[in-house]
Amino acid sequence: MSEKTTPEPAAPAHKPVAEPAGLEAPAPTPTEAVASDVALDTAGGQMPPSAVPAATQRRSRDRNGDGGSVLHQIFTGNAMVSVLSVLLAIVLGGILMAVTNPKVAAAAGYFFAQPGDLLTEVIRPYIALVQGSIFNWAGTDLGAQLYPITETFTVATPLICAGLGVALAFRAGLFNIGAQGQIIFGALFGAYAGFAWHLPIGLHLLVVILAGLVGGAVWGGVVGLLKARTGAHEVIVTIMLNYIANFLLLFLLTTPAFQRKGSTNPISPFLDSTALFPELLGPQFRLHAGFLAAIVATAFVWWLLNRSTIGFEFRAVGANPSAARTAGINVARSTILVMAIAGALAGLAGIAQVSGTEKYLSGGVAASIGFDAITVALLGRSTPWGTFFAGLLFGAFRAGGVAMQAQTQTPIDIVLVIQSLIVLFIAAPPLVRAIFGLTPRKKKTTKSGTVGSTTGGVKSGAAA
Repeated sequence: MSEKTTPEPAAPAHKPVAEPAGLEAPAPTPTEAVASDVALDTAGGQMPPSAVPAATQRRSRDRNGDGGSVLHQIFTGNAMVSVLSVLLAIVLGGILMAVTNPKVAAAAGYFFAQPGDLLTEVIRPYIALVQGSIFNWAGTDLGAQLYPITETFTVATPLICAGLGVALAFRAGLFNIGAQGQIIFGALFGAYAGFAWHLPIGLHLLVVILAGLVGGAVWGGVVGLLKARTGAHEVIVTIMLNYIANFLLLFLLTTPAFQRKGSTNPISPFLDSTALFPELLGPQFRLHAGFLAAIVATAFVWWLLNRSTIGFEFRAVGANPSAARTAGINVARSTILVMAIAGALAGLAGIAQVSGTEKYLSGGVAASIGFDAITVALLGRSTPWGTFFAGLLFGAFRAGGVAMQAQTQTPIDIVLVIQSLIVLFIAAPPLVRAIFGLTPRKKKTTKSGTVGSTTGGVKSGAAA
């Protein structure tokens, strides 16, 4: 005898029940919140999940919902911090110049009688800095008035090229402290091709540029190879290679192959005229086509990082080498390649020196450009165009510092102090934000960890 079964009653459909006013709905657990997001993203399993994870969408909604106004985000962003760092360093440098200037102390003695004199003496060094780096309104003609800005561009050219090499390595997670040695090798290779080989016009300059790029790439590639194959730390390797490149240059300048005939000084012969960058504004200015090469190099690095597959691999390795390796990226190859390209960019800075500004090779061809390039890359936030404008700023400091010292007897070392202060503030963004009161807003949270919205006395757990 079969047993008769009675069908179970269907479960009642779920209906939201309004809670009494003043009571809060229980906060969902993190697991429930994620499950809810996934259910919404996939329509209850009826659709495939979107390319962006649900949890990421939820965090994005939270940020957009309480991230503050667009204006506030702009003023608390990294770009504004960089600008404020420069302004703060300039103000502190002005105070230092005022304290050490005897004319300021003399004007302070009769401040209440003529307060304008004190202000004039305080800002005179910066006026001289502007006259020597941007525009000299006291010039006798237009050429003399525009000469300062051309000097800024000329001095900034190697800083931009070397800064791009440092910034590119930074984006790949490597500390390229060896731009100094890479500049020397680029100048060494390029100068030799410039005075030892005699080629037709146009072709000769192209060969010199290629030789400089190869020289810098070789010296940078050695660092990448040692890093990839042996695990040697790139900071130690690049510092040691800087010394090797410097002393090798000094030695070669005493050999018959490099030393100028009839001279006892450690300098090379002048490069052939066909191996020089063309002058952009005539012989009365030092500005040459190397500045255009710096602009092209900046655009190339931007394209490389943001529009190429290799650049994506560089950024992926810089963000997380282990994850990049898991994704199939050859980390060792990327390390060698990025250091070679960074070295080539620094080598271009050496070419700008020997084939544009100096026109011969000497022991001081790199000066302190390689080390200043680190500061330029930091100020530019390791972005191509940020590095470009940071190089222009430091070029203005260098070009205007000479005029500042000549006109106001202010030590040019003050410019180095200002540059050092910029680095200090760039390295401490929270300090700059605190000084200017730009601390980012904190998101208000409820017990569930998200912003709650109140409707009819009932708080929901979703973001407002």
